[in-house]
Amino acid sequence: MMRKISIAILIVVGLFSGAVGATLYVKSRALRSPVPDRIASRADYRIKEVNLQENAGDVRWKLVADVAEIFESEGRTRLRRPVVDIEEPHRKWRVSADEGEVHQTTNDIVVRDNVILLSDDGLKLETKELRWLAKDKRLTTTTPVVLSGRGAVIRGTGLDVDVSNEHAVVRGRVRVVFDMREKVRQ
Repeated sequence: MMRKISIAILIVVGLFSGAVGATLYVKSRALRSPVPDRIASRADYRIKEVNLQENAGDVRWKLVADVAEIFESEGRTRLRRPVVDIEEPHRKWRVSADEGEVHQTTNDIVVRDNVILLSDDGLKLETKELRWLAKDKRLTTTTPVVLSGRGAVIRGTGLDVDVSNEHAVVRGRVRVVFDMREKVRQ
């Protein structure tokens, strides 16, 4: 009788050990399965680590992005974490965002989420979305903006900039705060 109990315990322990081993094996295989590098996309082309540069007259620009997805039939390119550096004869700009989109037929550009525009003279623009309308040479947004630099902080609910005429209008309910100490430091 003792012998039968010993054999029964051995069988139960063996089955339990086998079940635990099989479970561990299956779970370890599931953890090793490679995580896809990208989310399924309908893009015709996908390019990693984009770095483009162009000279257009006296203006140079450089685009760097983690990923560019090109949708030929829609005439657009989607960018992940784009950074654009623009150099004009008398100033430099940097625009960065979490994502962007270029419309190839119009060369219009929209950048979204954590948009920051910095100029070499210390001005900073922060917003959620910023559009470049190439034909009109306009920067515009209908999302809240914060402009800061030179001792002032300007808040509004939108922005419209006519780049050709160097004319900017902050839209909506506007609030301006001046820090006179900043002027003294410059």
